[in-house]
Amino acid sequence: MTSLRDTNPTEWLIACEEIRQLASRYAVALNHRNLDALVELFVADVRVGRDDVGRESLKQNMAAQLRDGHRTILQVSNHVIDVVDANHASGIVGTRAEIERGDEWVIQVIEYHDTYERRDGRWLFVRRRHHLWYGADMLTRPNVLPEANWPKSQTGKGTLPEIMPSWQAWQSESR
Repeated sequence: MTSLRDTNPTEWLIACEEIRQLASRYAVALNHRNLDALVELFVADVRVGRDDVGRESLKQNMAAQLRDGHRTILQVSNHVIDVVDANHASGIVGTRAEIERGDEWVIQVIEYHDTYERRDGRWLFVRRRHHLWYGADMLTRPNVLPEANWPKSQTGKGTLPEIMPSWQAWQSESR
């Protein structure tokens, strides 16, 4: 199968860099609590939960999640981008989050599974799925944590890596 990388490497490089910037802009907007800038990173018809659609719904949803006024620091790390064509891509973004929670300082290691589209010349998020490796007070070892059941709790062990088919195959082969 011929990809954009094969047919137009310059366009592929530009797409990858614009998408990388998108993930970083998300982190900065969230850290700064600039919800107007944050929702502009998504397509206008973004789905929010099962029943809501649109940037205003996303803004209300994010405001509700951040209502307690705690500080967050998101740091984008690994970013793998698969450009399907000139207007469609997907990606996995590794992120480390530090979250103020009362007297605790919680560390989360997150993997976002993203879908991107280029609309009106701009790459935007269509969807961001938040998968948690773990979340815990920074003085706690993550391998001894109980289940987090995120988003109910920011602390505890998440579903990664166990939900990944490659991890499941590796585990079954190593037994």
